[in-house]
Amino acid sequence: MEVFGIPIETIYLYTLIITGAVTLLYLLFGDFAHGAAEALGWLNPILLLSFITFVSAAGCILENITSWDSYLILSAAAIISFFITVFLNIFLLIPLSRAEESLVYTEESLNGRVGKVILTIPQDGYGEVVFDSYSGLIAKSARSYDDSPIKEGSQILVIDVEKGVLVVKEYEPLF
Repeated sequence: MEVFGIPIETIYLYTLIITGAVTLLYLLFGDFAHGAAEALGWLNPILLLSFITFVSAAGCILENITSWDSYLILSAAAIISFFITVFLNIFLLIPLSRAEESLVYTEESLNGRVGKVILTIPQDGYGEVVFDSYSGLIAKSARSYDDSPIKEGSQILVIDVEKGVLVVKEYEPLF
């Protein structure tokens, strides 16, 4: 089949190259176009560009390996692309957009967490504790809840946060 005198395979290939390049550029420099993306509302430019890219890729492949009619190939490519784009959105884009927010912590969110003393907490003084988190290690200043010394390497339990300093108690696991 030809469209405007150009073979459909060539159109699929050019569309694949152009939309693939635009998608890659949008991924890399999408923050500049964030305002324009907000104006589109629910229509995410990445989803639209990936849909067109997958349609052109599937169309190009199907034109070369099957002897189907070009309209049937375009329909099959659109259906394949729809499902791939939906899975891309559900399993990749939505979790990634939420992951950026989940790396942030507040001092109040440290209440009840178990950590390790890396700098001895002296009686009536301050030391330092560390916690494992998804984004790495969190080190915070700490003082003892009952003003007793806590040795380096001990496990601690965060009781409260006062003016940016953790109030901790030596942790004694039940099991």
